[in-house]
Amino acid sequence: MTALRIVLPLACMALLAACGPRVSPEQKAKGVEAFATVEKVFQHPRCRNCHIPGEQPLQFDAGTPHMMSVVRGPEGKGAAGLPCTTCHAEKNPPASYGPHAPPGAPHWALPPPDQKMAWINVSAAELCAMIKDKKRNGDRDLDAMLKHVAEDKLVLWGWTPGGERAPVSVPHAEFVAAFTSWKDAGAPCPGS
Repeated sequence: MTALRIVLPLACMALLAACGPRVSPEQKAKGVEAFATVEKVFQHPRCRNCHIPGEQPLQFDAGTPHMMSVVRGPEGKGAAGLPCTTCHAEKNPPASYGPHAPPGAPHWALPPPDQKMAWINVSAAELCAMIKDKKRNGDRDLDAMLKHVAEDKLVLWGWTPGGERAPVSVPHAEFVAAFTSWKDAGAPCPGS
């Protein structure tokens, strides 16, 4: 009987841990609301121009195909003989180079072909599922995704794109707070 008293509570604790934290309906609603901010950022041209379903990145706010027949390449770093770093440096060029000079940030590249994270023309629910899917997001759990969107210098470039490019319209701190709220609410997807 004593062994049963010990084993049963441990089994219940293991089951609860496996199911994750309990989230109230109010927390879930707040998480879905926070995801609307996350979606707005991900759908901004600074983000979606590189998170493409095809092989040619987009440019400008209108999302026009990249000039000079630039393509993703086998690792997301451009085609052999024309890597992204041919034109894109580690930082934006000085303003004296003109408003349309190629922008720059560390490790300028597209997502690799096997993990495109392409969210152009996807629903909010599909975008949400994609962000959480380690097979499609670069093998990142939600904590790693948060770190990626909060600290990665290429991601941060979206808020200081240089030239005449519009920065991401949601302040970065507000975006990170929304991502955190969504994650902490159990990362609920719209319509779930």
